[in-house]
Amino acid sequence: MFDKCVIYMLYSHFSVTWVLLSVAVSGLTGIFSPDNGLRSACLGNVLRLTLDKTLAVGSQLEIDAIDGTDIIPLSHTLAAQCGYSVESDPWGNTKVFASLLGCYVDNQVDVVFTLGLRLRMYRDGHSEQVKHVTETCSYSPWASREILCDRNYMEVSSLMVTPETPVKMVAGQQVHDSWEDAIPDAAVAPNGIWKMTFHTPDPKVMLLTDAQRAGYGAMMTQTRLVIRSPYNMAETYSVEVAGVPMEVFSVSTYYKTGNLIVDSAAACPTGGVVFTDKVITWHVPRRITPLISSAVKILETHMGIYGQRLDKTKMATRHYKMSVMESHIIIEIPVGSPDGYYKSHAQDYAYHITYTVEPMLELLWRAENTQADTRYKVLFPITTPLMPRPPHVIDSTVPEQRVFDILLGTFLHDVELMNITFTTRVLTVAECNARGFDVQEHHFANGSKTFSLRVPFSDELVLKQNPDPLTTVYFLPLVFGLLVLPEQTPFPHPAELEASREDVVLPTITGSCDQENFYFSVKYGSKQDNFQTMMLHAGSWRELDTELAKLYSLTGNGTHFSIVVPFTAPAAAFELVHFKSIRARVDLLLLEMPNMWQLDDLSLACYFPLTTTECYSNGTATALAVKVESVSNLNPEYLTLRDQSCKPAFSNDRFAFFSFKLNSCGTTRTFFDDVMVYKNEIALPYNTGKQSRKGPSAPEYRHTVSCYYLLNHTKTMAFRASPRRTDPVADPGVGHLVVQIRLSQDSSYALFYQNEDYPVEKYLRQPLYFEVELMQSTDPQIEVVLENCWATLHKDRTSLPSWDLIVDSCENLDDLYLTVFHPVVADTRVQVPAHIKRFSINMFTFTKDDAVLKEQIFVHCDAVLCDTTKPDGICSGQCANLVSALVLGPRATDASQYKKQISSGPLLTPRCNTWLNNL
Repeated sequence: MFDKCVIYMLYSHFSVTWVLLSVAVSGLTGIFSPDNGLRSACLGNVLRLTLDKTLAVGSQLEIDAIDGTDIIPLSHTLAAQCGYSVESDPWGNTKVFASLLGCYVDNQVDVVFTLGLRLRMYRDGHSEQVKHVTETCSYSPWASREILCDRNYMEVSSLMVTPETPVKMVAGQQVHDSWEDAIPDAAVAPNGIWKMTFHTPDPKVMLLTDAQRAGYGAMMTQTRLVIRSPYNMAETYSVEVAGVPMEVFSVSTYYKTGNLIVDSAAACPTGGVVFTDKVITWHVPRRITPLISSAVKILETHMGIYGQRLDKTKMATRHYKMSVMESHIIIEIPVGSPDGYYKSHAQDYAYHITYTVEPMLELLWRAENTQADTRYKVLFPITTPLMPRPPHVIDSTVPEQRVFDILLGTFLHDVELMNITFTTRVLTVAECNARGFDVQEHHFANGSKTFSLRVPFSDELVLKQNPDPLTTVYFLPLVFGLLVLPEQTPFPHPAELEASREDVVLPTITGSCDQENFYFSVKYGSKQDNFQTMMLHAGSWRELDTELAKLYSLTGNGTHFSIVVPFTAPAAAFELVHFKSIRARVDLLLLEMPNMWQLDDLSLACYFPLTTTECYSNGTATALAVKVESVSNLNPEYLTLRDQSCKPAFSNDRFAFFSFKLNSCGTTRTFFDDVMVYKNEIALPYNTGKQSRKGPSAPEYRHTVSCYYLLNHTKTMAFRASPRRTDPVADPGVGHLVVQIRLSQDSSYALFYQNEDYPVEKYLRQPLYFEVELMQSTDPQIEVVLENCWATLHKDRTSLPSWDLIVDSCENLDDLYLTVFHPVVADTRVQVPAHIKRFSINMFTFTKDDAVLKEQIFVHCDAVLCDTTKPDGICSGQCANLVSALVLGPRATDASQYKKQISSGPLLTPRCNTWLNNL
């Protein structure tokens, strides 16, 4: 029993390396005939059986030889020994070649030859169909010697008439006798062959049975001696003939006669091929010296393909050339001729192809002065070296269509596109199409193919970049994952696609004003919200963050957002002040990050109603000084009237409010006709320690206040008196009073920490001097009383832990370091001492388990404004245990008190910084 060799063909249109006659074929149905893909051809001394691709769709085919009633599986070893070979191309066309003098061929007098084969079809390991094929060929006349060089064996047959009666030569006379007894083992030698001597070139003797066990074939037909040797045997050897490498086997065969010896030799080319990109050139020695010992005359030369001779017309049509030169017979075959086929390869992950074709050379020569002729036939498969064929990417993208459109190719039919790797994921072809990409395979008449891919610019896998504000560059780096079948060999091909369009719709800002606010709307454009909105806020550019968005009531949707900016907000810069109006401006800027491209900007200035001076008939006036943009370093707190002791009744970082009598504060009076004019000026004093004028005649800030009164003005009014039944009672009034808490730098209460001085850092037990003051009031009948004061660890006045400092207007007696109240006396700054309360505490920290929780404290107070004409309850005075007080403003639960809540903090120990806020 011989070994079986089974090859599976996974795809019909890809080539397979056939090891032997066990062929992967599929779709084998019906009866074998030329109509269903099975054809046979008698090609001289060779029979060719062809199974085309209609039979090759994935099953397994095994081929057995039929010898009478015996079935012999053909292994690759037995095939080479017995004269069988097989070839298959990528399309699944399978060719089986059999020598007419091979084993298991029914030979009728060396003229008619019948070959029987059994084809067994398997699918999924189960026999699906068995078919017996019988083909008959006739071949005559035979040359005296015929040499056949096939892909896996060398064969030589010699014309030989074996005498029926052995002949012995005795004293020059032929003696007919029974010779079997004269030769040891001759009686048991089959085919009349006794032994064989191989010339390697040293002689090596083997009995026939030993030679057959070694893999050689030897047999006698009715008229011929047939010797067959596989390639690369121990008894074969290589020589160069006219520069062409050849493999040779030479053997002397001894017959039973003992004196009959036949010398046989075969020499087959194993090289001699020269390749260019366009032509395969095959050189065969004209005089094959291992086979020729004297001068010969070439009688016939034939070229063929796959064992089939070609006439001159067909050769010319295919551009084949055969030339008989002095030393060689040269055959030229164009690369890509239709008789061969291409095959894909992925060598080192790069795409290559090879071209394979099987030319045949057949010669007939005759030795001079003899009638002995030799027919020499070579079936010579040729495969080119690997030829690089790097795929090309043809970019047909039209940016206006907003779709990448590329073509990848060209490939042979045995290449499949499996997947595409993008920057963030790998997608199969099916997944690409499901995502909305368009992946297609395009086939051409010559069997090649290309792949096309279309990817929309809008897909998230497409990278986007803006080299300038109006242009978008679209990038699509990808790697095509390709596969060579049936070997399942992967190889990649990268590609980088790029397209640019001026398609950016920039965001825009529009704005308007009414009597109180600025209104801005920002339309996103094509960038959506992929930009930063900047505001000129309090003199410096600031991003419109969550805090500002809340402050300016930001609203929006998917197309735009809007904000509302009061004209008094920090984002509004004051440009110009008139008597009854003020011109304010808000600046917005849209920036693309991180390139800092300015996409749009808007500077909107509007006039808003604002009365800066009020003149009253009782001889008083109020004036509002406004910090304008041209004096950005102005601190309104330091502004005064001409009399520098006349300071603002209220001030912040943008305004200073003055209230004064027209006969005070350096006010001048002039007369014009019947008009009396009072004038004063708001400016910076010459020496403030903080700011100074640039010169006596050019103050940094000057605001003129004027009041006009008619000297002679008569108003007529009618009245009627009626007796009063009850005493008049004042109605309760409602208004706003401002109370502030400040931290003094020392016990003199002359200098106080400003906002920019915070956080304030103090050592433990270092005194902290606090002052609580009622602002914007000169009413001597109002007194400030501190009801409760306490310290917390956090800014929230209700947070825990906390520590009482003042309880019911008195010191906390539970404190080891009692709060100290300081008297307040009138001076140039203090007009009404009852409006101010001063106290001091020692710096401390909160601890837990002897560990400092946080090196900061916040101080909070409840201040009560009392009517001094009715001292009652808490209004009896600081730390007076009395009841009942008159209220200056309404309360929901008690009409006798007006309470303000103030806080200060945080204050820090030296280990960390803390903030103090005046609320």
